[in-house]
Amino acid sequence: MRATERMTVTGSVQGVGFRPFVWRKAHALALAGQVRNRGDHVEVLATGTKAQRDSLMDALREGPPHAHVDSVSRAPDQRVFTGPFTIATSEAGALHSGIVPDLALCPACRADINTPGTRRWRYALTCCADCGPRFSIVTGFPYDRANTTMAPYTLCPACRAEYENPADRRFHAEPVACLACGPRLRYTGPATPGEDPLDSATHLLRTGGILAIKGTGGYHLACLATDTAAIATLRARKHRPTKPLAVMVADTAAASAFAAPSAAELHLLHDAAAPIVTVRATAALPESLAPGLDRVGLMLAYTPLHALLLAQLGQPLVMTSGNRSGAPQAIEDAEALHDLAGIADGWLYHDRRIARRLDDSVCAIVAGHTMTLRRGRGLAPRRLPLPAGFETLPPVLAMGGDLKAAFCLTQNGQALLSHHLGDLQAQGVEETARQALADYRTLFGLTPALVAVDAHPDYISHRLGAALSQQMALPLHTVWHHHAHIAACMAEHGLGPDTAPVIGLALDGTGLGPDGTAWGCEALLCDYRTAYHAGRLARVPMPGADRAAREPWRMLLAHLDTALGPHATEQAVSQGLLPALHNRPLDALRAMIRTGLNAPLCSSAGRLFDAMAALLDVAPERLTHEGEAAMRLETLARQAPPPPPEMPPPGTSSGPPPDSPPDNTPHHRLATAPDSATCPPVLHPSGTVSGPLLDRPPYSALPDMALTLARAADGVWELNPAPLWAVALAAKARGVPACTIAAGFHAALAAGLASLVMVVVREHAQAGGNTTGQISSQISSRTGSKAGNPTSAPEQAFGPETQALASPAPLPDCTLGDTAGGPQAHGFAQAPLRTVVLGGGVMANDLLVSALVARLEAAGLRVLRPAFAPPGDGGLALGQAVIAAACARLETD
Repeated sequence: MRATERMTVTGSVQGVGFRPFVWRKAHALALAGQVRNRGDHVEVLATGTKAQRDSLMDALREGPPHAHVDSVSRAPDQRVFTGPFTIATSEAGALHSGIVPDLALCPACRADINTPGTRRWRYALTCCADCGPRFSIVTGFPYDRANTTMAPYTLCPACRAEYENPADRRFHAEPVACLACGPRLRYTGPATPGEDPLDSATHLLRTGGILAIKGTGGYHLACLATDTAAIATLRARKHRPTKPLAVMVADTAAASAFAAPSAAELHLLHDAAAPIVTVRATAALPESLAPGLDRVGLMLAYTPLHALLLAQLGQPLVMTSGNRSGAPQAIEDAEALHDLAGIADGWLYHDRRIARRLDDSVCAIVAGHTMTLRRGRGLAPRRLPLPAGFETLPPVLAMGGDLKAAFCLTQNGQALLSHHLGDLQAQGVEETARQALADYRTLFGLTPALVAVDAHPDYISHRLGAALSQQMALPLHTVWHHHAHIAACMAEHGLGPDTAPVIGLALDGTGLGPDGTAWGCEALLCDYRTAYHAGRLARVPMPGADRAAREPWRMLLAHLDTALGPHATEQAVSQGLLPALHNRPLDALRAMIRTGLNAPLCSSAGRLFDAMAALLDVAPERLTHEGEAAMRLETLARQAPPPPPEMPPPGTSSGPPPDSPPDNTPHHRLATAPDSATCPPVLHPSGTVSGPLLDRPPYSALPDMALTLARAADGVWELNPAPLWAVALAAKARGVPACTIAAGFHAALAAGLASLVMVVVREHAQAGGNTTGQISSQISSRTGSKAGNPTSAPEQAFGPETQALASPAPLPDCTLGDTAGGPQAHGFAQAPLRTVVLGGGVMANDLLVSALVARLEAAGLRVLRPAFAPPGDGGLALGQAVIAAACARLETD
């Protein structure tokens, strides 16, 4: 019996050819009816037999290749359709279903631009329903041509015929155009009169010039990636001395010719998002692309313009953001011509407007799994469906942090994490962030019920959020930095608002801790609403505060003096073992440390990496970009020889994950595990710990290189790196290769972190329902909506990089009730701890994470790693949002 049903599809279903897909399926099934875009979903009205309608439902759940279908529902409809199935006019409205990100050039369009005699031969803005710009050109919804930056271009008869032909792959492809009716390619710079813009740009690059080229989400600065002189010129003009430069290649064959990507990395390069992927560098490209590193960022040509240019050149190109160092990427043509003058020698561009700035996304394979390091073009604005239970919680606007800034909006059980905005302290980025936030709120029609910010009151993002909460008369929730790192990973892995507690390991540079010190290597026992401080790296001073975050030699002095004493440090300096400390004002820094003036305490993993890099002479005197010293240290560690065949790493697993690099790559050299998951560390009455995880570190030529674990005076478990420094300095004095020491450092830190986790697991199990005060310092999320008790803090103030708080405002706890008695008093002992959640920027270190994950999984623990959201501050807003939402429900219950 024929009947009509209304089928509603939500998700990222606009801009992917969803309506043509439905049209073709309906015609194949001989259904009558129509499909249309509505502001918040795609609506299908289908008249036919039940079998026909069921088949269409199955197809809708699958969707076309680039769609992400969240839900499909069906309901009876009284209308009866006859005649052919049609595509109806779209309805206006804010977008609650998702527009897909920009899509890389598809094979069919690549063939079009390379086939002489076709309408789109060498047309640099060719696209279809399967590729081309989407989010970067949208100005409103529904997603129709009139609501994109292609609106000024009227389709020629030939393009309109394709656009209206359901059998054509350009059917209802909104950016479709050709040379006769679409945007034109232009060139400004030295050229022969009448020369084709592509030919002019090619000549400029071949002669060592710097080209500004308009991409999907903004301008790039390009030069030949094989020309060391051109690379040096670009670095000098842009004032970017050492920060890695990305390289664009024509295809995966070129990627393998100029670097050494693994199978998993090649697969990632081919993704429709076309991200920059960090891969192993080879001698085929100059070392000056990524000084001191053994990885280079590659991406494939993702637009027809890039593909045509690379085909003419036959060589890879440097592709770095088209801006002056630190400033926002140029997106307007006039802006690029003005701002990039003095850097670029020529400009290759077109007259299709970019609606919003989108930096390239960056991804890596870390410990065998894909990790997003920066969300931008190709990934934004893809939404994250939140776990069940969040759909009933209040919508939240979370402001993120100041470095790698991104905000997050949640509503209707989904999280919309913005694209990368930059560092808010940099010139023009704060205004860019304001514009982006207004753009998202207007475009997606999201209205928050509360605002969440980082607890550091000196953050620009904190001040912006506080001002917005006042303007909109909304509650302001402040969230502790490291709790947010862990919560972001929890949310993307499907842990609901009432989840059992997890152990969070948050490792980063620094973030404000509730005790007023700078945290950066913390173990938390937490859910979304409450977190307890279970462990940390032993604290050391940061002499010079913010300067210590930029000058690694300062942290080397602090660590050595703390571990070995000033006399031993001076002896090592006099013996020539510490070039990083030669001719430094050591007495002045020690005076800071003694008095506590401008020398805040920190427990930072990032600063520990900086110090070790300085000891091994791979850290610059002053960092020019975030993570520079740590990345050089990881590179150095990968140069260490693998274990000899007669001494395999204890407990090495039988093989890597399916998408991991081969076993013979350095990726797996430190991926070791304890011999037995049934032998956790032993807690001694003295508060010290022993056991396989500490007594038998992973293979290292320096088996004594280790961290000790004991309970600190405040009851928190503390990893002390003092023995590590003694062994490292002695090894250097004996002439042990620096790479061996660096590898031993990574192995020892992984072993120490695994030990810390196992101690917390064992202590939690031993405590049972009986409360214990030994996992102390509740650090739950806080809200400014009501009064509370002030957090204790040191008397001195520190800057945003140090993230230590001088005089925190009174912020009440958002908890599960009275906090007396520690975590067990709040039901945290009801379920065993079996899940470890990783977060923080240090978790992008492949060597460390590989070793750590192998140990934890061998101990029978489930390990969750960031993937959708970056592990560092680029994912911070997601964690803030879910914590604030969970706490808001608690307050209304």
